Amino acid sequence: MWPLLACFAGLLALDRTGFVPAPGAAGAGVLFLLVLLLAFGALWWGLRRLGAATGSRSDIPMAGVLAVAVMLRLLALPLTPSLSDDVYRYLWDGRVAASGANPYLLAPDDESLAGLRADLWRKTAHRDVATVYPPLALGMFAGAASLPRPLFAYKLALAAVDLAGCALLLLVARRRGNAWMALAYVWNPLLVVEGAGMGHVDVLGASLVIGCVWLLAGGSRRGRRRTRWLVGGVVAALAVLAKLVPLAVLPLWWRHAGAQRRRFAVGAVSLLLPATVAVLLWTRGVPPGLVEYALRWEYNGPVYEPLWRLIGALRLDLAASGVVHLARVIFGGEVEATPWSTLYSYAYPQFLARVVLLAAAAFLWLRLWRRRPEPVRAAFGAFAVVLLMSPTFYPWYLIWILPWAALTGARAVLALSATLPLAYLPAVTGMPYFPWVYGAVWLPPLILLLLARRHPEPSSP
Repeated sequence: MWPLLACFAGLLALDRTGFVPAPGAAGAGVLFLLVLLLAFGALWWGLRRLGAATGSRSDIPMAGVLAVAVMLRLLALPLTPSLSDDVYRYLWDGRVAASGANPYLLAPDDESLAGLRADLWRKTAHRDVATVYPPLALGMFAGAASLPRPLFAYKLALAAVDLAGCALLLLVARRRGNAWMALAYVWNPLLVVEGAGMGHVDVLGASLVIGCVWLLAGGSRRGRRRTRWLVGGVVAALAVLAKLVPLAVLPLWWRHAGAQRRRFAVGAVSLLLPATVAVLLWTRGVPPGLVEYALRWEYNGPVYEPLWRLIGALRLDLAASGVVHLARVIFGGEVEATPWSTLYSYAYPQFLARVVLLAAAAFLWLRLWRRRPEPVRAAFGAFAVVLLMSPTFYPWYLIWILPWAALTGARAVLALSATLPLAYLPAVTGMPYFPWVYGAVWLPPLILLLLARRHPEPSSP
């Protein structure tokens, strides 16, 4: 895997010389992304060589695989968070929480936090919005923010959690008889850059999900079945407390548990219930940052982007306003009065697209529920529904589905890990996102998906 390591050494060299993505430095950003794209080519070449050398899908040197994973992350750790500034927001929220203030109610621009402001505050984005991160993530941010070198301490801890998740995924893959396929996650350049490099907390949640699947799929050979499901529920709850995405898969795992459903539920609820109550009491309701995210955030949604434009082109938003008007005439009321003023304000293409996608997500999730998938395919299916129907799909969001795409051989998703970094092009070059960047990101994986459906390969065990 020397070519892959060489690509990351190249990324580090660009970073150390200041040739990294930044406003007004389009050439540097494009070169950085090109080297990252080369890393995906090196990964593909290395996996093909390894597959040919081993001759067996389960015969891989685990220690060697993890050694390469460690080296990749050591090369990525010093990278400046140049593709995304989220990590500075994490550390700001951690500083606020460590000070005893309420990050769920106080946005960074709140004057009561003026005493905490320094360089970190200036690097923090969306300073008018309070935090959206659950308690476990905030706890990790607060711990790092309290240390002398918070950025390095946080990224180092995240890399350690990431490597633990990689080790457990290799064990799950070996049990399924396809250990070499896990390398598409363990060595994936997107995971390494967005995790150890940019510091996205999604790595923490995804690693906990891997740990949960390892437990549900068998855990250690000496582990008792009852204890395994109880601990699995606890780990699943921790994943939710890192980021809310795993809520989509918890009910599917619970259904798969069979006779152990009660233990799994007890393990999950014992953490989720008190944490949820504490947050709701602390914020006196739903955290306002979550509401803001649900209604306002949008970028690179695979279905959302063309859908809201289609709704606007067909003037369906005007039709929705007409339905609201007809209902108001029938039931009576003034335009400025509630609920009519609220309904009129939501009759615009982006919100209508969100409603359609929410309904579609519910339909697809119910189909998963009826199929009763085993833990790996439950994770793959649930996260696929969430991500495909989301209005927002940043490159690091793929980390949630990437382990399960590797184990199930979903080549379209693995290809998407290589094309998703192109979504950074509008930020680093100023070029418009739609339609060319959108097409470059989503068309190659879509073509692979269609080809796979026409010529399906035997499914993994």
